[in-house]
Amino acid sequence: MTATPTAWQGGMARVDATGTMVAPGGLAHPAHPETGTAAHDAPRTGDSHGPDGTAHTHTRGDVILDLQNISLSFGGVKALTDISFDVCEHEIRAIIGPNGAGKSSMLNVINGVYHPQQGRIVFRGQERRQMHPTAAARQGIARTFQNIALFKGMTVLDNIMTGRNTQFRTGVFAHALWWGPARAEEMQHRRKVEEVIDFLEIQAIRKTPVGRLPYGLQKRVELARALAAEPSMLLLDEPMAGMNVEEKQDMCRFILDVNQQFGTTIVLIEHDMGVVMDISDRVVVLDYGKKIGDGTPEEVKSNPDVIRAYLGTSH
Repeated sequence: MTATPTAWQGGMARVDATGTMVAPGGLAHPAHPETGTAAHDAPRTGDSHGPDGTAHTHTRGDVILDLQNISLSFGGVKALTDISFDVCEHEIRAIIGPNGAGKSSMLNVINGVYHPQQGRIVFRGQERRQMHPTAAARQGIARTFQNIALFKGMTVLDNIMTGRNTQFRTGVFAHALWWGPARAEEMQHRRKVEEVIDFLEIQAIRKTPVGRLPYGLQKRVELARALAAEPSMLLLDEPMAGMNVEEKQDMCRFILDVNQQFGTTIVLIEHDMGVVMDISDRVVVLDYGKKIGDGTPEEVKSNPDVIRAYLGTSH
């Protein structure tokens, strides 16, 4: 029985002589604007650089999200079947799998859009039951979407400001009058949004309606809106889908910076295996709603079940 290469997003996959799955091509990484070193050569998640350029390593934190035996069905269709994995603080945790594997459904379970029929979800030591997305956002879970979900007629600045909604404390009428505490609060939130704009290097388009922007910049604005909520856990659903190589390079750099500088835990769905293997600490693999692999990128790409799911087999 031999493996037959099939196309996946990003090119043709193959298995090398050792039986290890090799991602197609691989992403060319740009030099970091400050250090001048290539992003590919940067330390993996958990490492950071001090002013002297010395690498400072911090270990992966404790488990903050524990998914136990999750099963989700829509009528007679099983989207997820008995899936268990955990997410540790400060790590980048990737969820991969062929189309229709249940990846987006799993993100929807994590942030409360879907409620599984079976299983337990424990977030920061507390079991969550029938969690609503608004409550998840208030607990520090933010997300982006596979299909861009922005207000196309609003400016970049106004779109990002909507990410601060869960942080507002004064009432609607006070904000309508823009007076007293409401005015001071909005100015405080505006400063936070400006910090995100500077971080993602989108100052030049801050007053531009989102609908006029190219696809890659719209994806960056969606990331900015999620970051405006100051999340402790960030869920990214195919943040690089449809991007060209340069846009992917930029997005990779921003994701790593969010993880390393802010300490944000990231759960990432991505089809580009070069990206996944480069930036992830651990990877969980789904296929037809079931977990078929879990471990470091090196362990996952050598897993026979993963190789079969991505490459197929012929007799």
